[in-house]
Amino acid sequence: MGRQLRRTFLEGVERWIDEYDVTSQVKAIKPVVAYMGPNVMLGIESVDKARQMAKDLRQKGRSQSTINNHIQVVKRVLNLAYKEWEWISQPLGDKLKKPNPKNERHVYLTEGDLRRLLQAIPDSRGDDKKVIALAAVTGLRQGELLSLDPSNVSGGRIILRPNQTKSGKARVVPVPLDAQEWLRDLPFKSAHYTIRHTFETARAAIGRKDLRFHDLRHSYASLLAQAGESMTRVRDLLGHSSLLVTSRYTHMFDRDLDGIGARLPKLGEIVSDQPIIVRH
Repeated sequence: MGRQLRRTFLEGVERWIDEYDVTSQVKAIKPVVAYMGPNVMLGIESVDKARQMAKDLRQKGRSQSTINNHIQVVKRVLNLAYKEWEWISQPLGDKLKKPNPKNERHVYLTEGDLRRLLQAIPDSRGDDKKVIALAAVTGLRQGELLSLDPSNVSGGRIILRPNQTKSGKARVVPVPLDAQEWLRDLPFKSAHYTIRHTFETARAAIGRKDLRFHDLRHSYASLLAQAGESMTRVRDLLGHSSLLVTSRYTHMFDRDLDGIGARLPKLGEIVSDQPIIVRH
């Protein structure tokens, strides 16, 4: 009597999927559910199981980014269970940490690289081509792009609702004028597997088999930095949870440090003209 009904982690995942658009996290949700199983309870048991999952993935040689994506699924369910559903009485999601990936692979495409990539995609792959191009000029994840419908577009901006983003927070992203017409016929008639085929065919055609779809997001961050946007603005446009996540791009914001001195007032002559006073 009076005790809180205990729920399983799987029940939490099912409610999350029922109430939110999880398109951007499907790739991680499936293996996490398979690992956690149907009987793990929401609570410290889920935390312990998630830590073991991270350890097992590390032993298998999986990248820290992949491990973090899996851990994020568990954190998201635990956070919802505490903050919104009141299924648990403690913020257990905070107990799961996601270390910054060391030596994380980042590839940045130039404007010329992007043009060549898109030119290698035939017009017959219309919606796939639009998704790939939009990823480069908005930084949206593939799942976020595939979840778009007409209600997400207003005044030349894409407005993502909390249930469409990885972080669970709303986000507003401007769309270049020449790209806004690509949003007229939403939703896109594309799927993850068609985009993958289109992207891999195009990268092979330009001799860049090293490219990954997510490199378009990194390239967007690079282009923003080159355009003079601040790190906080880049954080907000990419939908990062904190500046700590955005700090992986710190080197890009340092490129024009030397140029700052050239833009400051020239006071050297004034100082040099003053007599030097020696006090005894």
